[in-house]
Amino acid sequence: MIHKVYAYRKPIWSEISGKVLELGPGYAQSLRLLQHTTLKDGSEAVDPAVIKSYTVIEPNTFLYGGLQKNAETNGFRVSYDTLSYPEGASITTMASGDENPPFMIVKGSLDDPINIPQAVLDEAPYDSIVTSFSLCTAKDLEASLANIFKLLRPGGTYFFIEHVRQPDPGDPLVIEENGVNAAFWGKFQDIINPVFKVLAYGCNINRRTGETIAKMGCWESVDYKSVRPNKDFQARLLPLSFGKAIKP
Repeated sequence: MIHKVYAYRKPIWSEISGKVLELGPGYAQSLRLLQHTTLKDGSEAVDPAVIKSYTVIEPNTFLYGGLQKNAETNGFRVSYDTLSYPEGASITTMASGDENPPFMIVKGSLDDPINIPQAVLDEAPYDSIVTSFSLCTAKDLEASLANIFKLLRPGGTYFFIEHVRQPDPGDPLVIEENGVNAAFWGKFQDIINPVFKVLAYGCNINRRTGETIAKMGCWESVDYKSVRPNKDFQARLLPLSFGKAIKP
C-alpha cells in the first residue's frame, strides 16, 4: 500500500512552496517528494528557490533522530527550538551553508488554540501547511484545523492526506471503490475505534476529516478526493482522503 500512498501524495506535495509548517511529520519520509534540484556534485536536495523554510511541530521526541536525518539528507539546515525542547541545544546537527533552507523542529501540537508553541507563532504566517496521517491522533481535530487556518497567510494552501472513516456508499468524491463494502467497513471502524485508539497511540480511524475540512465554511476552496484501498484487512480499515484547501 505504501507505493500507492506515494502515488496519491506526490502530485500534492510537488505544489508545496514558500514558508512551510508540517504537523506531526513522524520521520518525514515524504520530504523527498518536495521539489528538488541537482547540486554541483550531482546529488539532489530540496530546491531553495521553492522551499524558503520548513518548520515541523512533532510531539514525539523518540522520532527526532530519524526526522533530523531525513531533513539533512534532503538538504535542509536543521535546528531545534530550545524553548519547547531544551534538550535540542546539545544535539549535533550536520554543518550546512546559508543556501540550505532552514528546518526547525518544534515539540508540541496544535490541539490547543491558546498554547501554540511560540516558535510556530514567530514564523507565521505560512505559505503552506501540511498534515500527513497526523490528524487521526489530534486530541481536538476542530481546534487543530482552526489553528491551521489561523496560521496560514491569505491565499495560503493547506495540503493533507489522512486516514478517514469509510466514505458513505455512493460518495461522488471517492475515485477508487475497489469493491469495498463501504457500509460494513464504516460501521466496523466505528465499533473498534475505542480499542484501536488505545492500541495505536491515539489514532482514530473513524474521523471524517475531509468532510470536516470542507464543512468548516472558512476556505475559499476545498478540493479533495477519497480512495478505498482493498489489498488487505489493514487497507480496508484505513481508507484515505487527500487534497488541499485555500485560504481566502
